[in-house]
Amino acid sequence: MSAITAFGRALRIGIVCVAGLIAGCATPSLEQGAFDRLPERVELTETPFFPQQRHQCGPASLATALVAAGHAASPERLQPQLYLPQREGSLQAEMLSAARRQGALALPAPSSLEGMLAEVAAGRPVVVLQNLGLSWAPRWHYAVVIGYDRLREEILLRSGVTPREAMAVRTFQHTWARSDNWAMMVVPPGALPQSAQQGQVESALALLEKFAEPAAMIEHYRAAVRRWPDSLVLGIGLGNALSVRGRQADAEQALRSTLARHPGSAVVLNNLASVLQMQDNLKEALVFAEMAVEAGGDWQAHARRTRDEISAALAKTPAQAPSPPSSGD
Repeated sequence: MSAITAFGRALRIGIVCVAGLIAGCATPSLEQGAFDRLPERVELTETPFFPQQRHQCGPASLATALVAAGHAASPERLQPQLYLPQREGSLQAEMLSAARRQGALALPAPSSLEGMLAEVAAGRPVVVLQNLGLSWAPRWHYAVVIGYDRLREEILLRSGVTPREAMAVRTFQHTWARSDNWAMMVVPPGALPQSAQQGQVESALALLEKFAEPAAMIEHYRAAVRRWPDSLVLGIGLGNALSVRGRQADAEQALRSTLARHPGSAVVLNNLASVLQMQDNLKEALVFAEMAVEAGGDWQAHARRTRDEISAALAKTPAQAPSPPSSGD
């Protein structure tokens, strides 16, 4: 395939997908001990394969990762969201956002060889960006790492039109390094990777909320809260996801747990008041709504609206008739 014009690092490089490999002038040495703590050989044979069309390695690679994580996807469906005709390829930002639009949690994968392969060993295919050309004549290509062989020093890939490409580790390192070791993975609900970073997960889940099914969001948030139980953002997210699903009692429990760790949070107090209101526990709801108003801050106006709604609901509730006296024997 023809090479594309170099767009510059500042634009985070447009991608053209190629099948051939042009060797570079020098290759980095194998990371010292990169394989030492990993199983001897791993191959995720059940990973699907979509042979790419011209310049379509982005859609093919992302579809591979999405289907492997349990999402329905195909290169044809993804192409309009990913392919940039003027660049004859796909940018990294589009890869992550397109996964999100499919309702999938996509996260950066480790940039070290050992860290990336550890995710593969844990059962997660990893999408990588390689330069299969030269630094001054780049040929950018997305592929999916599905395994490795320590004894042969090979990386196994779904790449281009090749369902199982065995690439020498040194060659892989060389081609991957020119993308600053860019890599991503698609995470099934409830299966948070060990390499995941709290801030990245919080941001990714917040962006995912309007695309993913509520049931999937619950599983994502539960896994994240188990990892980082002190996170205010994740605690609120779990409570909201449960409430959207109609599981108000579970949402109440999640928000009470978060409130125990963040007793002054106006957001948690307000949301807990709302969840209690939806369960017709109006008196206790009003208590938490008042506390949310007293907490002040940017959420005070919202908390006042919640409090006023609960107060109005209480005013419409008929007074409970006194119980008749019990008769004696």
